[in-house]
Amino acid sequence: MADATASLTGEGPLPYPSVVSAPDSPKSAPDSPKSGVDSPKSAPDAPKSAPAYARAGVDLDKDEGFIDEIKEITRPTLRPEVLSSIGGFAGLFKSPDRYKDPIFVAGADGVGTKLQLAARMGRYDTVGIDCVAMVVNDLVVQGAEPLVFLDYLAMDDLDPEIAKDALRGVAEGCRRAGCALLGGETATMPGVYPKGEVELVGFGVGVVEREQVIDGSTISQGDALIGLASSGCHSNGYSLVRQILDEGERAGRFELRGEVEELNTSLASALLAPTRIYVKPLLNVMRDFTLKGCVHITGGGFPGNVPRVLPKGVCARIDPTSWPRPGIFGFLQKHAKLSEDEMLRVFNCGIGMIVIVPQEEAPDVIHRLQALGERAYQIGRIEVKTPEAPPLELGPPGSDAG
Repeated sequence: MADATASLTGEGPLPYPSVVSAPDSPKSAPDSPKSGVDSPKSAPDAPKSAPAYARAGVDLDKDEGFIDEIKEITRPTLRPEVLSSIGGFAGLFKSPDRYKDPIFVAGADGVGTKLQLAARMGRYDTVGIDCVAMVVNDLVVQGAEPLVFLDYLAMDDLDPEIAKDALRGVAEGCRRAGCALLGGETATMPGVYPKGEVELVGFGVGVVEREQVIDGSTISQGDALIGLASSGCHSNGYSLVRQILDEGERAGRFELRGEVEELNTSLASALLAPTRIYVKPLLNVMRDFTLKGCVHITGGGFPGNVPRVLPKGVCARIDPTSWPRPGIFGFLQKHAKLSEDEMLRVFNCGIGMIVIVPQEEAPDVIHRLQALGERAYQIGRIEVKTPEAPPLELGPPGSDAG
């Protein structure tokens, strides 16, 4: 199992980075006999400033008191461009002074149904990193440096320990991406979410010089596709993952908390590994090399994402055998009897980010990425597209695989 302390101190080349506690011994799992959560019911009832609202499920005194704790969590992420503090109606920030013609890039995303797996394990810190990763990885593919991040966290009844775990993960994701946790919303919504479950969504803004925006328009025949290794399933395909888990556990084929030999860790650890954040290594490479296009492999897998950056007249050929595939994907494929086509359509299969560069720069780009702690591989090339050809071919050179 990956060392938790090592992952907190940096984005090292770990196959399954962890954050605080191993999911095999959760701090506050719903089925744990000794939960680390201090339930509001266990403390003496104090007079409420809005008692009727509290009886309806929203305790304003508890919710508002949580703001001071959030301030401490966000403090380590602050950047000089932040002009406001947590607790205001909105967050204020400015563009870094070094940008001459800044273009702002904005994005939003959520963790999705991986949150249900996190709730089952009583582990919420890793999904906080996921929340940030899904947004900032989308920003950096445009060439943007992430500046600020805002979160939306909602649950049936505010559990301060669960919320703090999730927000600590968000803050750690912001640290890895180099952006400030500017603010957000923590909502209590009785009757909307099951007990112990959370909704976690993120919003981010980045900045890039106008002349350095990456939009794929210069991609041409012969360019190389370089894949950066993922840390696992990241945050996509979890509706299918949970179905595989439900069927496998009912049949007694495996246990979520159990060690899996082919994974060298527990199934829970492999599935809760947070999405890798590629911001810092990509910004480093962009400084010295020609990045014509970037692809974040998220929902829709390779067919759903690679064509989005390709200009007319070219197609991409990717060889799925050109990189080592983490064991979690073989495990899922075996137990669900999934075809190779569906695996590549649903999951990242071990590649979380693709950069497209001139072929002559590819060896140096790979070397730089590896020096920065990434596992990088040349996985394909750009070819001329015939009118009847699809924008993406999956198979080795010379094959007719589609």
